[in-house]
Amino acid sequence: MCFGQGEGNRGAAVRLIECVPNVSEGRDLQGLQKLADAVKGVSGVTLLDWSADPDHNRSVFTYVGEPEVVLRATQTLCQAAFALVDMSRHRGAHPRLGAVDVIPFIPLRGVSKEEALELARRLGEWIGAQGVPVYYYQDAATRPERVGLPDVRRGEYEGLVDRLATEAGRPDAGPAEFNARSGASIVGVRFPLIAFNANLGTTDLAVAKRIAEAVRFSSGGYRHLRAMGVALESKGQVQVSMNFVQYEETPIHRVLETIRFEAARHGVEVTGCELIGMAPLAAFEETIRHYLQLHDFSLDQVIESRLLGDKQTAEGG
Repeated sequence: MCFGQGEGNRGAAVRLIECVPNVSEGRDLQGLQKLADAVKGVSGVTLLDWSADPDHNRSVFTYVGEPEVVLRATQTLCQAAFALVDMSRHRGAHPRLGAVDVIPFIPLRGVSKEEALELARRLGEWIGAQGVPVYYYQDAATRPERVGLPDVRRGEYEGLVDRLATEAGRPDAGPAEFNARSGASIVGVRFPLIAFNANLGTTDLAVAKRIAEAVRFSSGGYRHLRAMGVALESKGQVQVSMNFVQYEETPIHRVLETIRFEAARHGVEVTGCELIGMAPLAAFEETIRHYLQLHDFSLDQVIESRLLGDKQTAEGG
């Protein structure tokens, strides 16, 4: 994909940073469309994708642009989401800490990690000024125990009152007071993450939980993989919901084949998979090699990939 340039910098390389806010609402589609429209209304930002899941009761927005405009778009989205979501009434299958649950920045082109960290800190201070506690995670973490997202989110929204009352639970920005409506937000900088789910042909949640335990790193499975079992009541299925934190180290196909093997042990099939939001093309390179047995395959053989690479080189990207 090629991103447009403004009139004032035509011919100059565009600096890009990606932001992928997760909002704790997946059922009010009209309200979520307003959030998407709010992002699109910020000049210079490209909204690449947004999706909502009613069972998870969660939505994911993906947009890119130059750092300052992405920061402005994220503030705009947060304002709209804080008005839309009332956490005191929120129920869903996905773990969550607040209305705008997690906000990662991902440097893409011409943006250093240090600049992304500064952007995350500025956003955190801004959210804190709105009366919402903020925790920093991953590369933005201020404490070792806050690097991993599951660790930061442990106890979820329901545990925030007790957590904020302790020294260990004090936020990195914003008030150390419980915000019943908005909960808390988690802000960070990270490597591109892939949210990938495998749906199983059963309603037995215990099966999904056992398979998730078998593949996730925290219980002895694949490194750089987070996984949990989730019931999809609207579909009459269960799901192994996953985050590939480092797809270069743990490829999708290897985990999927393990899930198929483990599911077969329970007499269950994988009925389909879901990609939530967007992912780098490189994440699927090994998958193509594996399933098509193209052992010498290269992304340079993909026409669109080759054309984009040549265009970026010509632009100095």
